[in-house]
Amino acid sequence: MAADWLGSLVSINCGETLGVYQGKVSSVDQGSQTISLRQPFHNGMKCPVPEVTFSAMDIKELKILEIPGGGAPAGQTDSGSTAHNGRSTKGPGSAPMAVPRKGELRAQEELLSPQQCSKSYGDRHLEALGLAKGFRRRHNSWSSSSRGNNQTTPKKNGMKNGGGLKNKDDECFGDPLEEILDTDFDFEGNLALFDKAAVFSEIETSEKRSGARSRGTPSERTPARYRHDENILEAEPIVYRQIMVPQSGGKEYCTDAGLVVPSISYELHKKLLCVAERHGLTLERRLEMAGVCASQMALTLLGGPNRLTPKNVHQRPTVALLCGPHVQGAQGISCGRHLANHEVHVILFLPNFVKMLESITNELMLFSKTGGKQVSSVKDLPDSPVDLVINCLDCHENAFLQDQAWYRAAVDWANQNRAPVLSIDPPVSTREQAVDAKWSLCLGLPLPLAESAGRVYLCDIGIPRHIFQEVGINYHSPFGCKFSIPLHSA
Repeated sequence: MAADWLGSLVSINCGETLGVYQGKVSSVDQGSQTISLRQPFHNGMKCPVPEVTFSAMDIKELKILEIPGGGAPAGQTDSGSTAHNGRSTKGPGSAPMAVPRKGELRAQEELLSPQQCSKSYGDRHLEALGLAKGFRRRHNSWSSSSRGNNQTTPKKNGMKNGGGLKNKDDECFGDPLEEILDTDFDFEGNLALFDKAAVFSEIETSEKRSGARSRGTPSERTPARYRHDENILEAEPIVYRQIMVPQSGGKEYCTDAGLVVPSISYELHKKLLCVAERHGLTLERRLEMAGVCASQMALTLLGGPNRLTPKNVHQRPTVALLCGPHVQGAQGISCGRHLANHEVHVILFLPNFVKMLESITNELMLFSKTGGKQVSSVKDLPDSPVDLVINCLDCHENAFLQDQAWYRAAVDWANQNRAPVLSIDPPVSTREQAVDAKWSLCLGLPLPLAESAGRVYLCDIGIPRHIFQEVGINYHSPFGCKFSIPLHSA
């Protein structure tokens, strides 16, 4: 009799302490009143041991879920109870429980078996339709596509007894987990299957066939760091020597970008200005360009936007402008006019002469309209240090001015004043510079200045490219987006 139940799927309730076990009957010992289950499940989770043995004293309730051979059980067995006419009587202290009929037991088997409980709603529905497990899809897509054209959404029934919530739980958490828990993912084994060299070789081959640029393998790639303004596309090699002169002035400079700017002699510089004036670049235009570029550089040296703000009107910068009676002096006066227009306190020193150049007279008339101060004696210059001294005392052609008294007095005042000096268009001289300059601004192309000229800057006065070519200079602008650039000794 006991052998007939071997292999049956049963559910054993051992109370709140031990819980509920499910499994197939492996042995029944009537003498010792024990029953053993193989492949047991404890409270819905697979047990780590292959077999569990129960004593009749521990069993509170026993349900037969499935009988080998597909036959339905005739009744339900319980510890200390006997099936009779569809009813069972338990031992003392337990309430009677009805034995399910054949049809009810079959439905109970399907709901409470471990295999059915672990399946999702979609799997159970597919099995009911006779479809394979590989046909399984996500429940949302299955439910939307499996409805008929005229089928409406089913109403939520059974919410009071928890039926709807139970169906939702089965749909979300009903997928089998025992396979995932039993097997660990082999990271090393799967990583060994990935041949990186072969993959990169295949990518490189496909890119060569399609004409795309090859990236190379990781070992062939060289790390590269690019600036935010650097072009990473392949281009022609950069030519840094873009300005060629017929005769070198004896010194070369280079810009921040690395472009070579050669110096020229004063004779070639004078010839260049004469050709430019013949083509319409008159002296007045050159004075205006030189004044604008020099004033922009001076404003930057004075502090730029950090100094010249509406909130800082009580600390206006003071600039002393030392000019001589020549074209370089007229360039200085033009620079002073632009500085005065930008709320800079300008003090112009210019000695008195009976006859002045027309360019100087015109610039003085414009400067007088700015509110700037003009003095003709060094004694009227401020005794305290100023913010900046602009030196325009020297001339390219008349070197005898350095022997005059007003010149020596102005040089002594500039050297004694502890302000930095900016020289505009300084001449090339074999003699030592009278005023030690911190910056020197050249026009068009630089002259071979001495070390006492300080740091050399170059400004663009608007000479066209073809005018450079007329004097034999192959010229490409080194200024970029600026009108004044610094030069470095090459």
